[in-house]
Amino acid sequence: MNFKDLNLSEELLSSIERSGFEEATPIQEATIPLALAGRDVIGQAQTGTGKTAAFGLPMLEKIDPKNHVLQGLVIAPTRELAIQTQEELYRLGRDKKIRVQAVYGGADINRQIRQLKDCPHIVVGTPGRMLDHINRHTLKLSTVETLVLDEADEMLNMGFLDDIEAIISKVPATRQTLLFSATMPAEIKRIGVQFMQEPEHVRIKTKEMTADLIEQFFVRAKEYEKFDIMTRLLDVQTPELTIVFGRTKRRVDELARGLEARGYKSEGIHGDLSQQKRMSVLRAFKNGELDILVATDVAARGLDISGVTHVYNYDIPQDPESYVHRIGRTGRAGKVGVSVTFVTPNEMSYLHVIENLTKKRMTPLRPPTEKEAFKGQLGQAMEEIETKMDENGLDRYLQAADELLEQYSAQDLAALLLKTIAKDPADAVPVKITPERPLPPSKKGGFNKGGNRRGGNNRNRRDNREGGYSRNKKGGYSKEGRKDSRKSSKTANEKKRGFVIRSNH
Repeated sequence: MNFKDLNLSEELLSSIERSGFEEATPIQEATIPLALAGRDVIGQAQTGTGKTAAFGLPMLEKIDPKNHVLQGLVIAPTRELAIQTQEELYRLGRDKKIRVQAVYGGADINRQIRQLKDCPHIVVGTPGRMLDHINRHTLKLSTVETLVLDEADEMLNMGFLDDIEAIISKVPATRQTLLFSATMPAEIKRIGVQFMQEPEHVRIKTKEMTADLIEQFFVRAKEYEKFDIMTRLLDVQTPELTIVFGRTKRRVDELARGLEARGYKSEGIHGDLSQQKRMSVLRAFKNGELDILVATDVAARGLDISGVTHVYNYDIPQDPESYVHRIGRTGRAGKVGVSVTFVTPNEMSYLHVIENLTKKRMTPLRPPTEKEAFKGQLGQAMEEIETKMDENGLDRYLQAADELLEQYSAQDLAALLLKTIAKDPADAVPVKITPERPLPPSKKGGFNKGGNRRGGNNRNRRDNREGGYSRNKKGGYSKEGRKDSRKSSKTANEKKRGFVIRSNH
């Protein structure tokens, strides 16, 4: 459906067109007409399906820009999502002259207080900071007409339920409420019953989710093998823009430093970084100044970054829904993405639960050899040289080049150029990542997170999908059917290893 068919005002249609949007996504097509009609709506869809515009456009349509009071309130789980939502609402409401303000922890509260005094039409914020402003009487909600709860399940997982209920109690009962969530646990349903008026439940089916556009692979590897395998895959698959997910903040820091030591342009993002640092890293990633962003689940939740071609799950996530959110960073705008998940032998049951949730089997991937990784590096170097040759600008260097050609052969000089650009895996800086305990085995092969155990008993399901694989066109590997007889128990060699990352600058 085209946005022009959704009965939106000319100002909003102009902003939508400027943003490059034409066709509404399934969640937008289903939600916007209901919200425009004034109905309360529960929208269930994964990240990356266009939820911000799904609730943002009806809210913006409803706002009177000449009335300088707070009319819309959006509660989001993380600072990044709050900022991203504020930016998108600003873009969509620019022609209508809608003022949008974000409030979140980790930023100067006095500056936020000054901005709130300017009477924005919409406030987007995290629960903790929003409550702080409410208690200081710098955020008054008596004029709010539209309340939005975004990523409600994530706010629940982060322990924000009491804060959310406290905020809702300050909003007029005559409001319109829009709730969006990837999953629908009992607590979220209770919010719908307690705080919403006969809400319409819109659920986007799995087949419409972006995960269908993602080629999903897994690599079975011991903990100490994962980093070297990942860097070889980076050399072979040559991703344009990559996100690597780690389970902990320490893991993210070590991976980012290790990748940087190996010559990749990489930085990490997690909750312990200052807000200024987090935003500068995201800006660099979006602008193409970084090739790899390493992130925790919470830090990356809701990030809207276009152009991500590959997602690497260095650690398998602790719950299957997080897996869908992770890989949803790629495979967008109709483009096929690639995800690779590293699984230790005793974590295989978790992989099976993920497959049951996504209803899609992951393809096993044979780790590339050092020789294959070097070949990939040479290919990248040759592409870079061809690009530089097309740019030309070599006139000032020709005389010096002639002098070199008198002493060395053209072949030797070309080989030296390739050696300078390409990274030889055999000469790679040694990087050791501190091992972390694998996820505990579940009695039923599921996840040990309350309410998220799915897929029945996978303990006895044998995995014979390892073996020899040949590389396909998209940088993955296809199965050749050789079974792997390696034992899943930890070897004595692995037990002895105590690893720390080290930088050899």
